[in-house]
Amino acid sequence: MRHARDGVSAAVEAATRVLSISGRSEPPEVENPDVSWGGLASDGVWAPTRDGQRVHIGVAGAGDDRAATVIRPSLRVFVGVDADTDVMAQTTAAGVRFITVLHGPGAPEEFRFPVRLGESLSLDVTPSGGYDVVHERYGATVGRFHAPWGYDSLYRGVPAEYRLEGTTIVMTVRHHDADALYPVLADPHYAR
Repeated sequence: MRHARDGVSAAVEAATRVLSISGRSEPPEVENPDVSWGGLASDGVWAPTRDGQRVHIGVAGAGDDRAATVIRPSLRVFVGVDADTDVMAQTTAAGVRFITVLHGPGAPEEFRFPVRLGESLSLDVTPSGGYDVVHERYGATVGRFHAPWGYDSLYRGVPAEYRLEGTTIVMTVRHHDADALYPVLADPHYAR
């Protein structure tokens, strides 16, 4: 197993390298006092909705008891949440994102993010493949899990999609079928 500090450096370096060539408009990392992180991957994060409630998002996997290495208040890394997999968790102005870093072909293709919703909230699939957090009484969208994306280290697309199992969002990243050059990044992103 990699040493924790080496794992943090590898995850941050991989994510920075791939995201820097993306040309995409990425949500900026900022401190957000409305976001509360737990200490372990399974503890996850509490993020706000537009109606003043909160959504809880966990990170499940073989290493979901991994403690976060806090780089700064708006950035933490969970090293070894699964085989060949680290998760960089960022706070954004409107929510959170989990940059999932797959270091090699030994990484799994499925990643689970258990979700707990506030009162009268539910998840509805969007045409783009994401999920809206909807207030059932008013029919209003109060948050969104944006459709996932996946890219390899040459910024070639790697197929990624969500499905719902109960209240767990399962992200599938088909890196084994994509002839991917590692690391591969995938990005669950929640915003209110």
